Amino acid sequence: MIASLPMYDRPETAGANERFWALIRDGLRAGGIAAPEALSRGGELFDHWLAPDLVLSQSCGYPYRTRLHGRVALVGAPDYGVEGCAPGYYCSRIVARADDPRRRLSEFEGARLAYNDPGSQSGWAALAAHAPALARGPLVCTGGHAASARAVAEGRAELAALDAVSWALIARAEPFAAGLRVVASTPPTPGLPLIAAQGADAAALFEAVAAAIATLSEDDRTALMLRGLVPIAAEAYLAVPTPRPPGEFARAG
Repeated sequence: MIASLPMYDRPETAGANERFWALIRDGLRAGGIAAPEALSRGGELFDHWLAPDLVLSQSCGYPYRTRLHGRVALVGAPDYGVEGCAPGYYCSRIVARADDPRRRLSEFEGARLAYNDPGSQSGWAALAAHAPALARGPLVCTGGHAASARAVAEGRAELAALDAVSWALIARAEPFAAGLRVVASTPPTPGLPLIAAQGADAAALFEAVAAAIATLSEDDRTALMLRGLVPIAAEAYLAVPTPRPPGEFARAG
């Protein structure tokens, strides 16, 4: 059996995630649902997400709508209390260096953009849909949100599109983040969904996760930025625009 919480698992949140999973695990077992003792970490995300014995994981909205929908059970979206977004929704924060004289997003046309992955909703698709001119400029693929933020801080890129929750965690933990500022935010979209293997009892999983969030210590809820769990229909994820991948997007422009 597999359980993973990979999307916001950082060194400073790892312990809280483990305690969060322990509460979910015990709640599932109390309801007669088998669950692994510990979280799985490492390996390919799609190997977790599409495993027939997946008990629970969290994916990004982009892979959910493009590759996972119809192949996994949708449980719900955690509410991280993202400012400017409804519960269970999030957005991208577009960041630049604090000393960059450009103040409006439109002034950054032609700027070098750092993004984490072409299959990321917050790192690529949200910005490409919101500001297509920026997505046609010079691009730097970094492999992660923290790496994108660091690329801007170190001058290897001029802008980065970051998951709003990831940005809040980065700003809280990484000293280099003090040299960055938010230029703009993209429109809200459904947050990163919790998923399970197709055929899983999504209602029982929702109940166990919601109870675990309510039972977490205040320190752990703060560390994970968790406020609750929200039911969001698959149709809300499928309705989000899906821009072309970076290379194709640039050629199309």
